[in-house]
Amino acid sequence: MIPDYYEFQHSTKLLSGKFSLENIPAELHMLGARCPMVLSDQVLAQIGTLKTVCDAVQEDGISIGAIYHEIPADSSSAVVNEIAELYRRFGCDSLVAVGGGSVLDTAKGVRMLLSQQVDDIMELLGCEILSRGRHIPFVAIPTTSGTGSESTLVAVIRNAQSGMKMEFISYYLQPDVTVLDVRMTLTLPPKTTASTGLDALCHAIEACTCLQKNPMSEAYGTAAIRMIGQYLERAVKNGRDEEARMGLANASTMAGAAFSNSMVGMVHAIGHALGGVCHVPHGDAMTILLPYCMEYNMEKLSKDYGELLLYLAGPEIYARTPEEKRGEAMVAQVRQLSGRLHQLCGVPVFLKEAGVKKEDFAAVARAAVDDGAMIVNPVEVTKKDVEAVLERAYE
Repeated sequence: MIPDYYEFQHSTKLLSGKFSLENIPAELHMLGARCPMVLSDQVLAQIGTLKTVCDAVQEDGISIGAIYHEIPADSSSAVVNEIAELYRRFGCDSLVAVGGGSVLDTAKGVRMLLSQQVDDIMELLGCEILSRGRHIPFVAIPTTSGTGSESTLVAVIRNAQSGMKMEFISYYLQPDVTVLDVRMTLTLPPKTTASTGLDALCHAIEACTCLQKNPMSEAYGTAAIRMIGQYLERAVKNGRDEEARMGLANASTMAGAAFSNSMVGMVHAIGHALGGVCHVPHGDAMTILLPYCMEYNMEKLSKDYGELLLYLAGPEIYARTPEEKRGEAMVAQVRQLSGRLHQLCGVPVFLKEAGVKKEDFAAVARAAVDDGAMIVNPVEVTKKDVEAVLERAYE
């Protein structure tokens, strides 16, 4: 069904393929940039990934103005403010960010701060309130295949004072250019590959079934589900499988574009709460919660989930499954996939494995029902419902 009204934006230019990094100088030239600031983290600096990017960027008259490679896994407003001050001090004119979700979201924060010409990102709190401001050219280079931050309208940044994770949403957060180069994910460990891949699967499934779904988000989301079903296990089994790596990179980007324009649902609402209360890594939370939340939504979403079975399991399984059983079969396929990945690399499938304690369930439930992602879940969810889902997912 086509909604009476919806909005969709995916304005980022995509460079996908082996040696696509080498096209960054030309893109910077077209954006009017000559002196980029490169952002990354210590791990990528140590293993040489950052150097690979810097070597590719410094061609055709492009000179790196500054490099900041100390972005932590859980970045904050203080880090954003510090980087922006360095950007100004060194006279940079653009941003090139290489890393996972924390690095890319930090770069989005820096870009917001610079474009709005303020000194503290806390001045910019709010949803969809920003004007474009001054254009800061921004190239994103993801090194994981899961968060989708390279294509979303969203940045999650922790408040350095309160510790609370803040969500910024604006149509001006998408990068100008996203670069998917197979060299960026070849060394990603199997467990991280599995966890981030299942995170992308969750993005796609919720984007295709939440209240704000639309024809465009479904097109991106179903394509992402198909590619994850085709390539995720291959990449976990053989990290040097370049076709599988590129398939997952593209799937992550498409899933990001899908959920960025339709939102997600209760899996993310509860997952955000688990991260805040119990410090469960986001990808692990998505892996554990997805089948249980799908079961909770089944009465209303059985047909929608059944349609997605085609993309995850393929035409043969879809065709031989009775129409009324396809929704349940889709949940079974998700559970079987995470189970196989658990056997391959130890990705957790129960909350107990992730270190969650039952005494924290009430606090998680309180946080989950207040999470913005819960608003667009197709079925109403109470605190008691969340606790029941957590109980089923425990062990």
